[in-house]
Amino acid sequence: MLAYVVRRLLATIPIMALVAVFVFMLLHLSPGDPAVVIAGDFATAAQVEEIRTQLGLNDPLHMQFIKWTADLFRGDLGTSIYSGLPVSRLIGQRIEPTLMLTLTTMVIAITLAIPLGVIAAWKVGTWIDRAVMTVAVLGFSLPVFVLGYALILGGSVRLGWFPVQGYTSIFTSVPGFLRHITLPALTLGLVYMALIARMTRATMLEVLNEDYVRTAYAKGLPTRKVLVKHALKNAMVPISTTIGLGLALLIGGVVVTESVFAIPGLGRLTVDAVLRTDYPVIQGVILVFSLTYVMLNLLIDLSYVLFDPRIRY
Repeated sequence: MLAYVVRRLLATIPIMALVAVFVFMLLHLSPGDPAVVIAGDFATAAQVEEIRTQLGLNDPLHMQFIKWTADLFRGDLGTSIYSGLPVSRLIGQRIEPTLMLTLTTMVIAITLAIPLGVIAAWKVGTWIDRAVMTVAVLGFSLPVFVLGYALILGGSVRLGWFPVQGYTSIFTSVPGFLRHITLPALTLGLVYMALIARMTRATMLEVLNEDYVRTAYAKGLPTRKVLVKHALKNAMVPISTTIGLGLALLIGGVVVTESVFAIPGLGRLTVDAVLRTDYPVIQGVILVFSLTYVMLNLLIDLSYVLFDPRIRY
């Protein structure tokens, strides 16, 4: 068990190293000169060159990378070109809405998707199965912004149950938080739920045809116990893998969802930074998203040992 955990932890190191190289090169491969962006449209060539020297852009590429990596280990993500504030402070100010939106979405999606997938596999070929798969296909096919605007039209404009946009911290008001987070979480959760439900159904169909499931039925065990204890537990490894792979879809959807609902999170920060060509902020947000994705997938990999003890060896 310990050896498996150590191997998985060590495997994240080269992944994050590759991410760091990509993020660093983003500044140099993107069109335009950061020094020109900082200096403004009316700066002289001498002023632009002075800014390049201050930023170290005239240093050899490998020296720039070493300095940038050393700053990362000290927690220094650079300074925003637009606001002049440290990138780490900007991310700290925006991380709570994104974190709460992501966690709420995952709870809604996983809580609904797995039972729906199990029921669809149990009732395969019936109207229940077709209804679940229809919802899954629609949820996976419709763009996030279309779902978002449809929910705003129905839940906010016509019914008036939820606010159109904005965010209230859970530490300020729990009812206000729930009213603001419900529509964004449902928007993002429908897409994520569709992916998990389809994989749950497909995996459960395979497991339900195994001999040990038929043996469990032959022993007279109740259907619920067979589905949950025998079938679902053995199907959880591929389902967990799908949950991990879907995190990339979830993170990408956060950017769109926060823009639609005007949530002041990392997604909005990313969009604003791209529009302003604020390279340090873009680099910092990509690093945070990448680290989050890698660590969540690491936790999912470690959860495999709970469902299949053979993996620990």
